[in-house]
Amino acid sequence: MARATFTPYDAPVTVTTGAVVEGLEHHHTAVGTLDFELAGTAQQLVAFGGNDTGLKVLFTDAASGVTTYPAARILAVAEPEGGSVALDFNRAANLPCAFTDYATCPVAPAENRLTVAVEAGEKTPG
Repeated sequence: MARATFTPYDAPVTVTTGAVVEGLEHHHTAVGTLDFELAGTAQQLVAFGGNDTGLKVLFTDAASGVTTYPAARILAVAEPEGGSVALDFNRAANLPCAFTDYATCPVAPAENRLTVAVEAGEKTPG
């Protein structure tokens, strides 16, 4: 578990990512950044929002493609209170594309590549 500081953007920003299916794009509404420390290293993730259920983060890390699904995992994050939020990487989940070739999941944006391995959460199926 990591404690993050949420810094909202002045206005939401559209972030376009690729997909596991070549030629497709996904458009996300970025609402701010999450700054935290993991394994003694400062990290930052762009957070997506736009609904009443809090934030979501698509990310990859040093374990992606080794022990975890390479394209992205998703982490649901509670709505920040007082600018702070808990990041429970035990809840990092695979997107449907980890289980079937028929899903059109987004890949994580380049900004959301963590420099350390996150061995918590869902692993590569199989």
